[in-house]
Amino acid sequence: MAKRDYYEVLGLNQDASEEDIKKAYRRLAMKWHPDRNPDNPKAEEHFKEAKEAYEVLCDAAKRSAYDQFGHAGVDPHAGMGAAGAAGMGGFGDIFSDIFGEIFGGGRPGGARSTVFRGADLRYNLEISLEQAAHGFETKIRIPAMAVCESCTGSGARPGSQPSTCPSCRGAGQVRVSQGPFSIAQTCPRCHGRGSIIPNPCAACGGTGRVKLQKTLSVKIPAGVDEGDRVRLSGEGEPGVNGGPPGDLYVQVHIKPHPVFQRDQDDLHCEMPISFSTAALGGDIGIPTLDGTARIRVPAETQTGKTFRLKGKGIKGVRSHLPGDLFCHVVVETPVSLTERQRQLLREFESITQQDSARHNPRAKSWLDKVKEFFEG
Repeated sequence: MAKRDYYEVLGLNQDASEEDIKKAYRRLAMKWHPDRNPDNPKAEEHFKEAKEAYEVLCDAAKRSAYDQFGHAGVDPHAGMGAAGAAGMGGFGDIFSDIFGEIFGGGRPGGARSTVFRGADLRYNLEISLEQAAHGFETKIRIPAMAVCESCTGSGARPGSQPSTCPSCRGAGQVRVSQGPFSIAQTCPRCHGRGSIIPNPCAACGGTGRVKLQKTLSVKIPAGVDEGDRVRLSGEGEPGVNGGPPGDLYVQVHIKPHPVFQRDQDDLHCEMPISFSTAALGGDIGIPTLDGTARIRVPAETQTGKTFRLKGKGIKGVRSHLPGDLFCHVVVETPVSLTERQRQLLREFESITQQDSARHNPRAKSWLDKVKEFFEG
């Protein structure tokens, strides 16, 4: 599973200060510490994720490598980047060089830059229920890295050129004797590039890339549900040393709707009706995502009765037919009564009580059960 962007983990923008990073981490550490969440099995995972993000972003060198190369820049197994190159090179490089020295299978001379695919990114997109049902196309803006136009990606100030690294003489690696073996490590001075930049470009600080905002068009298919993702191939973090870019996943989040609640492809809504309509019956109009529909409420309808409108739900992305709309009846007790209305209701209640068992059978049944309970 792809790692989340460290800035997203801490809820920060890329221009966040060191103090902002510390405050965000303290807040998340308090929230997700396992000792404070003994009943939440995911708390430790969230805690470790926040700790990892903090350890990278609070370190100036690691943060610079992360901003330039993404997760690959701070991967201790990557063998490159400001965070990992200062120490021992990648295990794969060491392993191959040991056997190269013994069996003569190594590639002598020349810089060997390991190619890394860029990390995948996630963008959270909040949409309405109507947009989810019918689908739509929108544009999003995301931070991205692009080749610096001032130095055309070389990292050197215009008019100057990178020079050969004096430590590794352009090989990108230095060899260290470890007992009977000669082990190749990534050059700590040039970080495996084979060259250094004496006069870095002022526009990009010598990285050869600059941050910008990129606008992308996203087509959300009809029927998407909460948590569904739309994949934009190649729009993730750029690769390292010529590696392919990662992908961008647009994750859908649906806003609460004032009328409907979604359950997969079905929709549910409460339908308030008046006391008189419930007692006498009648036709009423109800809303749907495509307009309105009319249903016949039979006389003596009770609260909790459900009406089903077939095919008035949502046709899911992977469904062949649309779901249904379920309307749940709620009989509304009248309020703000006039004196005349109160008088009529008192007369109605008096007449009803003359044959209560007939007109209120549920009340009669409930009273019988209560009586049986206390007498038993």
